[in-house]
Amino acid sequence: MSVLLIYLYYLYTSDPKNSFMNSFEERLSFWNIAVDRKELDLFEKYYDILIEWNHKFNLTAVTGRDDVYVKHFTDSIALAHYMDLSGKKILDVGSGAGFPGIPLAIIHDDCNIVLLDSLNKRVGFLDTVISSLGLSNVTAVCDRAEELGHDDYFREQFDVVTSRAVAGLNILSEYCLPFVCDGGMFVSYKGSSVDEELSASDNALSVLGGTIERVEKYIIPFTDIPRSLIFIRKSSATPDKYPRHAGRPLKKPL
Repeated sequence: MSVLLIYLYYLYTSDPKNSFMNSFEERLSFWNIAVDRKELDLFEKYYDILIEWNHKFNLTAVTGRDDVYVKHFTDSIALAHYMDLSGKKILDVGSGAGFPGIPLAIIHDDCNIVLLDSLNKRVGFLDTVISSLGLSNVTAVCDRAEELGHDDYFREQFDVVTSRAVAGLNILSEYCLPFVCDGGMFVSYKGSSVDEELSASDNALSVLGGTIERVEKYIIPFTDIPRSLIFIRKSSATPDKYPRHAGRPLKKPL
């Protein structure tokens, strides 16, 4: 091996960014998901914008590069392993810093993705990410799910609705199921302990027209972090009265 090649190899393998990228690629490869150099560059740019804006207001408590790539980027992409998202129209409710919507948009530019958040500052951040990354398949909307869920332009118009919001499944179902089209899917990202939430959501799902189809429990590849995806099929139309007025689903869950 020439001196130049040895130097380049050393430079590449000793750069912390490259080691993070390698781990990220390996984790996704474990799920048979391939990312190219352009996509990797977009994730890196996304990370840089996230950290820059996180100094202005709190978007995430997780800020270390490896932690963000594992706990946010990789976990967000998990859905693409357990479900074919090709060409789907997706709504991400309570998107916050853009998880899972933006990572899914980066690897699936054939999807049409709407990011919904109720806070102007967060939507300003999302708009910046969308513009800076050139994501033509993503739109950010500032509104409450309780209000937008009654808008005919959004109600029952999405193939897939996702949420990583911190709320009980019965509450999230009232926020999300009204947006799911007939036969579509609401997917809730959760931790490892979901049995109690599943039991507590029986009434809400019956009222809202959802049926639990399956629960995928997994470990984020090459970590010890357990996660779950709850797949809820839209089996019948959600009654017009749902979602209830702002704050009601949280104060008086179904």
